[in-house]
Amino acid sequence: MRVDIIWGLLIPFIGTTAGAAMVYLMRGAMRPAIQKILTGFAAGVMMAASVWSLLLPAIDKSTELGLIGWLPPAVGFLLGIAFLLLLDTYTPHQHVSAQEPEGIRTSAKRNTMLMLAVTLHNIPEGIAVGVVYAALAAGDTSVAFSSALALSLGIAIQNFPEGAIISMPLRSEGVSKNRAFVLGTLSGIVEPIAALITVLLAHLLVPVLPYLLAFAAGAMIYVVVEELIPELQVGSHSNIGTIGVALGFTVMMILDVALG
Repeated sequence: MRVDIIWGLLIPFIGTTAGAAMVYLMRGAMRPAIQKILTGFAAGVMMAASVWSLLLPAIDKSTELGLIGWLPPAVGFLLGIAFLLLLDTYTPHQHVSAQEPEGIRTSAKRNTMLMLAVTLHNIPEGIAVGVVYAALAAGDTSVAFSSALALSLGIAIQNFPEGAIISMPLRSEGVSKNRAFVLGTLSGIVEPIAALITVLLAHLLVPVLPYLLAFAAGAMIYVVVEELIPELQVGSHSNIGTIGVALGFTVMMILDVALG
């Protein structure tokens, strides 16, 4: 496998690790306002990546393959929504701001449930990165390396606050710094794994690339609408989260257009 592709798959995970390391630099619990703007930033990045890095390329690839331009993206998008809906319904997990866990009943500890919640929305991000690099590995000219790099960087930037949002609350609950860092880092390990599996199947994926690109977009939009946006509305000063969304969306859009 090409070295540039390996690094492209690892960049988002490096972002998670760097964010989790904030547990060594920040004291006490993360302030709600900071957590809101970081959550909003993550939502903005995911929305912009879904459009510029996934849905628009899916439409272009559909046309290139002689298909109805809107059909594969629409089908793939809805399948991505359905896939995350199933995972969300049946996987036990608990969001940081929630008092009760979701999914099937389990005796797992809160720390484990928090990690599972992050893992849920790291899966579509891993698939998204994997799909674009799979296209590169297969020699598909419809996806440029610069566009794939822009997506990796955008997800990495979004993963930085995610890592911090996991490790910092764990630390405030009495978990040691080292353990909080490790758990925060491991919350993002599913991304490079999902991406690597996707790349290894590259030769099989090119014929259905429009569907897969849109599938990843649908999965990420589900996470934004079902999880991140509601978290921004909890408590006061929800406008701070909205500012975070605007910043994240703008940063990802600039990255994709400038590098793509």
